[in-house]
Amino acid sequence: MGKVIFENSISLDGYTAGPNDGPENGLGDGGEALFAWYQSGDVDFPLPGTDMSFKISRASADLLTEEWGKLGAMIAGRRMFDIAHAWGGYPPGGGPCFIMTHNPPQKWLKEGSPFTFVTDGIESAVRQAKAAAGNKNVSISSASIMQQCIKAGLLDEIMLSVAPVLLGGGVRLFDNLGAMPIQLETINVVQGIKVTHIHFRIVK
Repeated sequence: MGKVIFENSISLDGYTAGPNDGPENGLGDGGEALFAWYQSGDVDFPLPGTDMSFKISRASADLLTEEWGKLGAMIAGRRMFDIAHAWGGYPPGGGPCFIMTHNPPQKWLKEGSPFTFVTDGIESAVRQAKAAAGNKNVSISSASIMQQCIKAGLLDEIMLSVAPVLLGGGVRLFDNLGAMPIQLETINVVQGIKVTHIHFRIVK
């Protein structure tokens, strides 16, 4: 059985997007600095499931090749889905994509849709995504969904790509987690160009 993993770029002060993010300003004000490392190296790295390609360092490329190759399904929130304009119908990774929402968009409720809309909570979303992923991992792609997973005891690992920037505001990753300490064990640290990748295991 695979693991449930959150992976995303983050500022040093803990934001996954800048202030005023929305469908017309997807990364928020200044948020593009979180992903400057996507074009900071000389190694071509195609993003699975899309026609996008990054140019990153060899260290980052080796890490992402290994980690992203283990992903079998993705869970995201409706807000990310809307901000990303449904990724044009091609969610990153190319595998099954589960969207948590109280109001599924009718446009995508059709045969052959790449999205499954989950309306009955995080436990159901993780259960369905694990079934779809088989022996591969489930990627959590929204900060709010990651927070729900942690509080429900469903998240296994966190992989942060830390950009050397302080955004000062925006979408904070580690909000709404409650008062209990959460112990982490460091699995790996990889230094790329304009990014430091840090991989943690949640101690349960």
